[in-house]
Amino acid sequence: MLSQSDVLLRLLTSVVLGGLIGLEREIQRRVAGLRTHILVCLGSTLIMLTSIYIFDIYKAIGNLDPGRIAAGVVTGIGFIGAGAIIKDNEGIKGLTTAASIWIVSAIGLCIGCGFLYAGYVTTILVLMVLLILRRVEHLITKNK
Repeated sequence: MLSQSDVLLRLLTSVVLGGLIGLEREIQRRVAGLRTHILVCLGSTLIMLTSIYIFDIYKAIGNLDPGRIAAGVVTGIGFIGAGAIIKDNEGIKGLTTAASIWIVSAIGLCIGCGFLYAGYVTTILVLMVLLILRRVEHLITKNK
């Protein structure tokens, strides 16, 4: 069983890591920004913590799979991401924001189950993709 300090650490970590990615989206003035990313990451963490908690409570009674609830998060988050995608005359917008919402959900699940290291590394990699590769894309498209 997780201690209350473990639960608090995981929830606060998800707020920080989701917030870092959300802050980048907010700075870029995207529809899903700081608060959205924090809430998705925090919610995913809570769902994973709940999955682990349920497993701990009922493991002696029957065969449970704590990953089943997490799988529902992955499916459900697709609906939120789809809402960020907009098609207009210029093309499709919002795909990166939808992807960032999806990955923040995964980070939340990761933090929730206690795989903090992977959550930290993934957050750093996502920020590198969003910040550094934006510049690379601008250089490539500028030269066309």
